[in-house]
Amino acid sequence: MKTYFPPSELIINDDGSVFHLHVKPEWLADKIILVGDPGRVSLVASHFENRECEVESREFKTITGTYQGKRVTVVSTGIGCDNIDIVMNELDALANINFRTREVHPFFRQLEIVRIGTCGGLQPNTPVGTFVCSQKSIGFDGLLNFYAGRNDVCDLSFEQTFLSYMNWSGNLCAPAPYVINADEKLTDRIAGEDMVRGVTISANGFFGPQGRELRIPLADPNQNSKIESFEYNGFKITNFEMESSALAGLSRLMGHRATTVCMVIANRLIKEADTNYKNTIDTLIKIVLDRI
Repeated sequence: MKTYFPPSELIINDDGSVFHLHVKPEWLADKIILVGDPGRVSLVASHFENRECEVESREFKTITGTYQGKRVTVVSTGIGCDNIDIVMNELDALANINFRTREVHPFFRQLEIVRIGTCGGLQPNTPVGTFVCSQKSIGFDGLLNFYAGRNDVCDLSFEQTFLSYMNWSGNLCAPAPYVINADEKLTDRIAGEDMVRGVTISANGFFGPQGRELRIPLADPNQNSKIESFEYNGFKITNFEMESSALAGLSRLMGHRATTVCMVIANRLIKEADTNYKNTIDTLIKIVLDRI
C-alpha cells in the first residue's frame, strides 16, 4: 500500500514548489552544496558556466547550474540544525516524492550533499585557516532523537563514553548528544590529502553551548577544557559549528550521502580569530566544486 502524504505534512505551494525552499522538483540536481549564508550562494554560483534557476525565500536561496559539466544545486540553510531539518526533509521530498500524487516514487533517488561552512577550532592542529572535514559529528541539538532509527545509525559507544566523560549532572540542563558518521566515501573524496579529518560538535547555540561567556555565567565553566582533552579510540574533538550532525544524521536515515567541510575562522584554544576570510572560503568552495 502506497503512503499518501497529506497537505498538512507535505506543504506544496500553488506553483508546485516545496513550501520553505520554493524549489520545484525539476530544479534539483543530484549534487548539492549547502551553505549557511544566502550571500554565499552567489559566490558558489559565480563558478558555474550557466544557471537554470534562481529562487529565494526567507533565508533559503537556491541556484542550480553547471560546473565543469556537473549539474549542481547550491542552497543556503541559515544557521542551526533546526533549519537543516527543514532543508533536508524538503530536499528529500523533492527527490523522492511525487508532488502530483503525494506518494513516494517507485525508485529511490540518492543525493550527494556537501555543506561548506565556518567553524571554531579546538586543537593545536586546527589554527585559523585550516580546512576541517567532519568525519564524525556530535550533535548537541537533540534533533535526531526525534526520529525513529537513530540508534541504528549512531555510534552509541562513543555517545556513552562522551556523556560520561563530560559528567553533566545535578542542576545542569545537559543535552542528549548523539554521535553520527559522515558518509565515508564522500568524506574521503572531499577531504583528500590536504584537509584535517575531525570530530565536530554541532552546538545548539553560538554562545553558551559553545562555551562563550558574556554577561550570563556558564552552567559548566569547564565545558570547553573537557571537550578539548576528550579522546575516544584515537579520536579528538577538532571543532565547533552548528549544522553537521543534523546533516549527517538525517542523510543516513534517508539514505543520502553527506559530509561537512568547514574553514576555521577562530581557534578557541589559543584565542585567535579572523573575520577577513572571504578569499579563503572561495578557495574552499572551488576545492569542493572540483571534488563533488
